[in-house]
Amino acid sequence: MSVSDPTDPRAIELRRMKRVALASLLAAAAGLSLSLALGAQGGWSWLKAFCEAAVVGGLADWFAVTALFRRPLGLPIPHTALIPANKPRIADNLAVFVRDSFLSTDMLLQKLAVFNPGERLGQWLREPGNVAAALGSVRPVALQALKFLDEPAVRQGLSAFLLERARRWDAAPTAANVLAVLTHEGRHQVLLDSALESLRRYLDQPDVRELLAQRIAGFARKQWPTAVSLLDKVSSRVDQWGGGLAEKVVLELIQETERALSQPDHEVRRSLDAQVQALVERLRSDPAFAERIGAFKDGLVHSPSVRSYLDSLLTDLRLHLESDLQREDSVLLAQLGGVLDALGQRLAQDEHLIAAINAHVMASATQLAERLRDSVAGHIASTVKAWDERSLVQQIELGVGRDLQFVRLNGTLVGGVIGLALHTATWLAAR
Repeated sequence: MSVSDPTDPRAIELRRMKRVALASLLAAAAGLSLSLALGAQGGWSWLKAFCEAAVVGGLADWFAVTALFRRPLGLPIPHTALIPANKPRIADNLAVFVRDSFLSTDMLLQKLAVFNPGERLGQWLREPGNVAAALGSVRPVALQALKFLDEPAVRQGLSAFLLERARRWDAAPTAANVLAVLTHEGRHQVLLDSALESLRRYLDQPDVRELLAQRIAGFARKQWPTAVSLLDKVSSRVDQWGGGLAEKVVLELIQETERALSQPDHEVRRSLDAQVQALVERLRSDPAFAERIGAFKDGLVHSPSVRSYLDSLLTDLRLHLESDLQREDSVLLAQLGGVLDALGQRLAQDEHLIAAINAHVMASATQLAERLRDSVAGHIASTVKAWDERSLVQQIELGVGRDLQFVRLNGTLVGGVIGLALHTATWLAAR
């Protein structure tokens, strides 16, 4: 509803009170005119005293009330139209008042502490239907976000951003740091153990051992035909299972793998340590090697096939997530619902978790409140300053104008009573 809407109940009441105040003033003026016309003697002098003071009081209060909103009779009288003339100051003072009275950081934090966000969150999550309602709200938001990410402009912007970040990424130091973390306290040896154990199990399979023995024997015949021929003359079981040299080589390989698994200081482990440490040091201190790593990284980044693959991968991921979220039995939403249910149950029992949540909320609220106080105050001030002066006057007048018309009415009546009292005092003194 517009502030100037004549059907606004506030506007109707304001017009009615203006008519009442004006009628009282006109009645006082009419009484004054009548008493003067009749000589203002006797009883008419009492009417004259009342009406004269009432007219003065009514006019004075009419001027005072009118001067708040506009210039009386349009005359350029100093210190009138106070609200339009002081709109910037009113806006700033209003903003400061709201900020200091309603957005005090201490007051907001006190109310938030009493609210106990952690416990309230647990209670809300345990209420039947709340988790389902929350998931119902998450679904359309998530689907909309996925559609937004599929917009060509958004995809292009993300691609350009990621490409620029990849260009600036110094790959060599990052690779060195990753290797240093992986090798800290021998963590890489766990990977070596897993690899050696997998190799041992693979080699210990009879068909694999037989195949390797045949391959080794065939390789030996190709590389050293003369030596193998001499061995054939000495023994006819070179590549037979159980006694051939090829099989012994495979068995030795299995035993060496087992020794590497059981001996912490095995040569394989020491060699791996040395090679990894040398690689880390080279990544950190060899500019030429780092440049080669960077060039390799740039080649991958700019490779059309790699970028096409990543783009198709992101598209497939988005389509998969979208398809899952559209299903009533969505796996993602089911997982999220399980997490929220578990959190609600946990908050019913874990006071430390509630305290931790409250502490984080209070810390975040402190920072947010400090930023919001000034931004809200600035928004109020700028909004009020941007208002049209006529609209501002109408808005304020509709809010308090009705009560100000009572000031006019009371001024007329009180003025008349004072005039009557002074006339009575004068009459009594004359007697």
